[in-house]
Amino acid sequence: MGKRITLAITGASGSGFGVAALRRLAANAEVEEITVLMSATGRRCLADECGIIEKTLLASSPKLRLVNEKDLGASISSGSHRQDGMVVIPCSAGALGRIASGTSETLVSRAADVCLKERRPLVLCLRETPLNRIHLENMLRVHDAGAIVMPLMPGFYYGPKSLDDLFDAFATRVLDQLGIREADPRRWDNG
Repeated sequence: MGKRITLAITGASGSGFGVAALRRLAANAEVEEITVLMSATGRRCLADECGIIEKTLLASSPKLRLVNEKDLGASISSGSHRQDGMVVIPCSAGALGRIASGTSETLVSRAADVCLKERRPLVLCLRETPLNRIHLENMLRVHDAGAIVMPLMPGFYYGPKSLDDLFDAFATRVLDQLGIREADPRRWDNG
């Protein structure tokens, strides 16, 4: 059986990173199913920044299934559901705070909590700047609980030619954190 991954897009700028990660996951033969969660502000950012509505996004691959973030009875809210990891990209400071405090008022925070308690990969791609002390403490709290804190700080050493190139290279790093290794010519190679 292939991997089952959850990808959440929350209400922070940087939706292009989420779209790139989603496309890379959908194209990967190791991945069987991708559960997509979007907060209301995540939907708005996706439309504003990428010109994409959720129907268009979901039509891009049969591997994608959208689950309402208010459905706390969804399968991914249970530790007994086979799930191989989750990424929140972009991850708003609010989503980070809810995950750090263990509140499960939405499916995004509940599914993240399940990943932490079951020791499954949870990658949080924070998009916030500047950071205040609360953000920093929340980042430490989720890190200490087992999450991978991966702020949206792309590399530039490979000479990206476009925003899509930048988004896609970052997606390679996200997939690495989920245990999905792909060849990518943009990886660092000094020799």
